[in-house]
Amino acid sequence: MFTKILLPTDGSPLASLALNKGLTLAAEQEAKVHALMVIEPFHTLSMEAGQLSSTRASYELHMKEAAEEHLLAVADKARKMGLVCETTMVIDGSPYQVIIDTARARGCDLVVMGSHGRGGLGAMVLGSQTLKVLTHSTLPVLVYRQEKAG
Repeated sequence: MFTKILLPTDGSPLASLALNKGLTLAAEQEAKVHALMVIEPFHTLSMEAGQLSSTRASYELHMKEAAEEHLLAVADKARKMGLVCETTMVIDGSPYQVIIDTARARGCDLVVMGSHGRGGLGAMVLGSQTLKVLTHSTLPVLVYRQEKAG
């Protein structure tokens, strides 16, 4: 039985599906949840479209506002399901390490995440954060993988 589940999200469709599965599991286990969103720092050279047309200050403001809105929605959904939910937003260039460190620091005993967030070239260049969490974490990691249609 799990008592506290970390739900990292990047706001992507698969991360949102994994987050919903994690909330359902938490409700079944009567576990607390901790939602985490890691924002990549501003880079001059980037695969992220939002960084190509922004200054550092405007990018960080926009991303923080979007992350806060997303995390508030997650917390609201969790509370409506009767769950205790904490949230954290971090700006860092190593999302997988933030996920592992946050899980440890917050006393989580399970991480639930999607198999990938980005697709295409972004995933190839940046690598899979999920794979990095799986290979570096000492905690159990439940990976949600969406089935392909057809």
